[in-house]
Amino acid sequence: MRDFRIRILFRVILLGAMLLLEVFMFSRPNMIFAAGLCTLIVLFQMWEIYRFTSQTNRKLTRFLESVRYSDFISGFAADNKLGKSFKDLNEAFNEVLEAFRKARSEKEENWQYLNTVVQQVRTGIISFDTDGNVQLMNANAKRFVNEANLKNINELEEKNPKLYASLIEVQSGKGTLYKTNEFLLTIQATELRIRGNTVKLVTMQNIQTELQKQELEAWQNLTRVLRHEIMNSITPISSLTSTLREILDHELIKKENEYELKADAADDLREGLSTIESRSKGLIKFIDAYREYTSLPQPKMKSVLLKELIDKTAQFMRQGLKKTTIDFSSSCSSDYLTVQADAEMIEQVLINLVKNAMESLLQNGSGKIELNGKYVDQSIIIEVIDNGPGIIPEAINRIFVPFFTTKKTGSGIGLALSRQIMQMHNGSLTVESEPDVRTVFTLRF
Repeated sequence: MRDFRIRILFRVILLGAMLLLEVFMFSRPNMIFAAGLCTLIVLFQMWEIYRFTSQTNRKLTRFLESVRYSDFISGFAADNKLGKSFKDLNEAFNEVLEAFRKARSEKEENWQYLNTVVQQVRTGIISFDTDGNVQLMNANAKRFVNEANLKNINELEEKNPKLYASLIEVQSGKGTLYKTNEFLLTIQATELRIRGNTVKLVTMQNIQTELQKQELEAWQNLTRVLRHEIMNSITPISSLTSTLREILDHELIKKENEYELKADAADDLREGLSTIESRSKGLIKFIDAYREYTSLPQPKMKSVLLKELIDKTAQFMRQGLKKTTIDFSSSCSSDYLTVQADAEMIEQVLINLVKNAMESLLQNGSGKIELNGKYVDQSIIIEVIDNGPGIIPEAINRIFVPFFTTKKTGSGIGLALSRQIMQMHNGSLTVESEPDVRTVFTLRF
C-alpha cells in the first residue's frame, strides 16, 4: 500500500465493487434506501480518487510559486511514503530549489562586493533614470553633491543649479568640468539600457590635487629654466662689472684736470662694455619671449575648412623650401572637413612645426616633410612628419617646457606656444619620434 500506483488501483477496485453493489441494490425493491447510501459512498470515493491523484499538480503549483516568490526555504518530502516516483520528484524539486537558493546567495554576495568596491573608489558615481530617480550613489558622489539622501536628481536644480546642469547636460561618451572652491570635478557620462529602461551613469573625479601637483611641477620647471637663463646673463655681467671697476681703479691716471687710460686698458674696457651690452640685449630678448608666451590673445573661433589651413600653410612654406633639397608634400583626406579654430593662430602653429622640421633636415640630403589632415577616431588631426634626426628620448618629455631648446639659436618658446595655442582650442599637440627615422607632431581637435 506504500506505492502510489497500488493505492490508486485499490481505490479503483473498491469503487468498482461499490458500483456493482449499488446496481444489485437498485434491482431489489426493499433495498432502495441502502442503494441511496451506497450512491453517496461512491461519490465520496470518486472525490477521494480525484483529490489523491491531484497531489502532483498541487506539488508542481507549490514549486512554481516558491520560484516565483523566491521562497527557497521550504522543501518537499511529506509524501515520500507514496513511492519511489514521488520520492524522486521531491528530491528533484529540492535540488532545483537549492540551486536557486545558491544562485540568490551568490547574487547577494556579488552585489555586496560590487557595492563595497563602488563605495570605496575615489571616483564619485551616480546613476539615475529618465525620470531622475537616483538608483546608485556612492559616498564620494554624496560628498561632491553635498547631499547624503538624494532621491531624485531634480532635487539639485534649486540647491545647486550649476552642478545640476552639468550632470544633466553632459553627453554620453563625453565630459565636462565643474569647479567649486573645494573641488575641480571632471564629469563623464554613459547611458545603459537596463530591463528596457534608460539609465544614465555619471562619474565625477576630483582632479584638484593632481592639477595642483602638475601646476607646481610646471612652475618648478619654468623657474628652473628662468633661473638658468637669467644667471647665464647676470653672472658674466656682474663679473665684468667688477673687472671694469678694477681697471678704472688701477689703470686710470689723473693728470691735472684730465684722466688718462692706457691703450690696453681702454681696449679691455671697450671689450667688457661690449660684452655687457650683448648679454643685456640677450636678457631683454629673453624677457620679451617670456612676455610673448604669457600674453597670448584669446582665439577668435569660427568654422574653418581643414583643407584651407593645409593649403595656406603649404603655400607659405613652399617659397622657402625651393631653396633646399627637401621633398615637401601636403594632403587633406576631405574637402569638407571643418574645425572650430582661429585660422591665423593654427597656421602659425603649423608654420612653426614645418620650420622646425626644415631646420632639422638642412644637413640631410634626402629630407622629406609631410603635412597631412584627416579624420581619425572621431577627431580631426593634422600631422607634420619628417625623416630628420628626431628627438632623443631624454629630451622628448621636455621639449614643450617653455625656454627649453636643443638648438643653439632657439628661444625655446616655439613648441610651448604651439601647445598653449592648441590647449586654448580645446585640442592637443603631441609628438612621437624615432631618431633618424621618423618624427610626427600631431594636432588633434
